[in-house]
Amino acid sequence: MKKNPLIPFALIAVFGIGLMFLLGFVGLGNMDEMANQGEEAPETAAASPEEVVQGTCAACHGQDLAGQGTAPALKGVDLSVEEIQDVITNGRGAMPGGLVKDPAQVQEIANWLVEQK
Repeated sequence: MKKNPLIPFALIAVFGIGLMFLLGFVGLGNMDEMANQGEEAPETAAASPEEVVQGTCAACHGQDLAGQGTAPALKGVDLSVEEIQDVITNGRGAMPGGLVKDPAQVQEIANWLVEQK
């Protein structure tokens, strides 16, 4: 008596389709968790203004904030606190806006930069 050669392939196909549905339902259950994953509180909320500047601004403006390339110096900047807040919030030239999202943190950074003269 010969065995049917298609039965093992059919069993593998049925098992694969069942596994696909199972993993699909597991993924649907985790969908909300994965969608909200990037909306956690920013780490910069508790950081000092100097730490935020070193973490977000120093890459372009230099570690000593003396400017480098096309990014101007941040030490001795001749802008008011309000103008600095506007630049941090909205950007200027090649600098993108919104690097710091918390308005209170923007205020602290602007005050700190004005004091760096």
